[in-house]
Amino acid sequence: MSMEVTAWTSLYNAMHAQEDKRPFSKATLRRIMGFARPHRRRLTVFLVLSVITAVLAVATPVLAGRVVDEISGDGSERTVIGLAALIAAIALAEAGVGLVQRWLSASIGEGLILDLRTAVFDHVQRMPVAFFTRTRTGALVSRLNNDVIGAQRAFSDLLSGVVSNVVMLALALGVMITISWQITVITLVLLPMFVIPARRMGSRLAQLEREAANHNATMGNQMTERFSAPGATLVKLFSQPERESDAFAGRARRVRDIGLRTAMVQFVFVTALTLVGALALALVYGLGGFYALRGQLDAGAVVSLALLLTRLYAPLTALASARVEVMSALVSFARVFEVLDLQPLIQEKPGARAVPGGPVSVEFDGVSFSYPTADKVSLASLEEVAQLDVRGGEQVLHDVSFRVEPGQMVALVGSSGAGKSTIAQLIPRLYDVDSGAVRLSGVDVRDLTTTSVRSTLGFVTQDGHLFHESVRANLQLARADASDADIWDALRRARLDDLVADLPDGLDTVVGERGYRLSGGERQRLTIARLLLAQPQVVILDEATAHLDSTSEAAVQAALSEALVGRTAVVIAHRLSTIRAADQILVIERGHVVEQGTHAELLTVGGRYAELYRTQFADSDTDGVVSDDLTSGGEVAAPVA
Repeated sequence: MSMEVTAWTSLYNAMHAQEDKRPFSKATLRRIMGFARPHRRRLTVFLVLSVITAVLAVATPVLAGRVVDEISGDGSERTVIGLAALIAAIALAEAGVGLVQRWLSASIGEGLILDLRTAVFDHVQRMPVAFFTRTRTGALVSRLNNDVIGAQRAFSDLLSGVVSNVVMLALALGVMITISWQITVITLVLLPMFVIPARRMGSRLAQLEREAANHNATMGNQMTERFSAPGATLVKLFSQPERESDAFAGRARRVRDIGLRTAMVQFVFVTALTLVGALALALVYGLGGFYALRGQLDAGAVVSLALLLTRLYAPLTALASARVEVMSALVSFARVFEVLDLQPLIQEKPGARAVPGGPVSVEFDGVSFSYPTADKVSLASLEEVAQLDVRGGEQVLHDVSFRVEPGQMVALVGSSGAGKSTIAQLIPRLYDVDSGAVRLSGVDVRDLTTTSVRSTLGFVTQDGHLFHESVRANLQLARADASDADIWDALRRARLDDLVADLPDGLDTVVGERGYRLSGGERQRLTIARLLLAQPQVVILDEATAHLDSTSEAAVQAALSEALVGRTAVVIAHRLSTIRAADQILVIERGHVVEQGTHAELLTVGGRYAELYRTQFADSDTDGVVSDDLTSGGEVAAPVA
């Protein structure tokens, strides 16, 4: 390894190591070894090969010195050729060992990345919805990318580097002292000129790089938000493209300035260290040549000392920053473990059973609920704040009780923020109740397996979320083994088969991020098709037609009528005309059930429901719509939301 390469390597390591002052317990180290245990055989072979590589690296300079001695002395041609062949054999051995070592390094590293990423991904999937409502997505993704890769370095580059560098340093130093302890001591005097700048300047460059990384992250967040369909629309509607451009350009200019400064500091640093290395080499040749001319040292020994010098400076420089690199890897492990240590609030009980077969009823029995505080479901580092907001925990549902018999439809109405969506989210156990119970077919959902609960329920929300995948992939999310015939049948029943048939790639057409290549009504009907494909026994509709125009609403209502036939349904409705046929209507206000009954009964009572109904249809009063409904209950609409 040349002095210039050594300089660049030491600079890179110093820049990218992130020192952290937090203590690391033995328990953390045991967890790290737990992840390493499946790879222990390959790790052992890898470390042995690292030692062999170090030995071979030191052997070559010694043999090169022997060759020079043979040439300058009375050596035989056979000896010179033999030594040259041995050097060639060592080179071949180094290449072969390096190839195997590289394969082992990649195998161990990629295997560890697979294990860590899978563990974090699976763990995150078990987190409650509250976790995702608070966590910054980019910070979470970084744990699966940057931190996992940083942890992986501890078992590949770092571990082998420390072992091979220690062995190489010990061998090189021992051989150099054996050849000439005086020259060895003098060359070591120059070592601080090589190591100290790497530590100090590397730390400064690391600060610049982190600053640039922060600006790049901010620009990335800006692009992610502004380049999405809703973000771009918002910017255009408020006519702020110039402001956005100025903010982006300001950060980009700062990154440019940092890049220029970093490039110049790097060049000066590497040039200085290369110069120090050249001076050290000149010292060896000069002093060694002086001793050789006086007969105190062989010419071959001078050559060996010069070649061993790089074998001495390179590992010394690397080991000088090894502590910071080790701490950096441990920090990455700690950040990964931080996510793994955040326990999901929703845990499946040992011995949980499946939802009983047959028609399914839904029951709320004295349910009270408050959303969990941030410290129970989130991490400050994932929210990118200094300290978690511990406010909250106020009760949003108070002693809610009702029952939906199999095949019945219950509608939830009330003011925004009254707790309707919260009730809907408790049924599939997205959250657990604080007191009382939510039951499916008479069994508490906490005593049921998560898989059986989720497969029993079908949920349609008002935003109709879709992934940036094909129509087929979005539908098969409900049933992975669904055939094309099943999919087309679901699309037909959702009144969407003609539209999909006309798409460029049919079922393989990508719908775009969040389905924005489709209209709102088309997205909703696609989510309804997904519901039909899942064939749930209980359907939950959370204002499924709230943001649709009348034409789209009519199409979605027709599709929903198909979806609700023969199923138990809990419907959250904003448009009260759509739930008049409900078997029971619950009026929710401030987390309480304030009224309960059929459409006609609630209008007769003249309470909150009647007030909401009159307010919503005030514009139609002159046509007698409200008065007809108030006196006779009106014409029954389709049982949809």
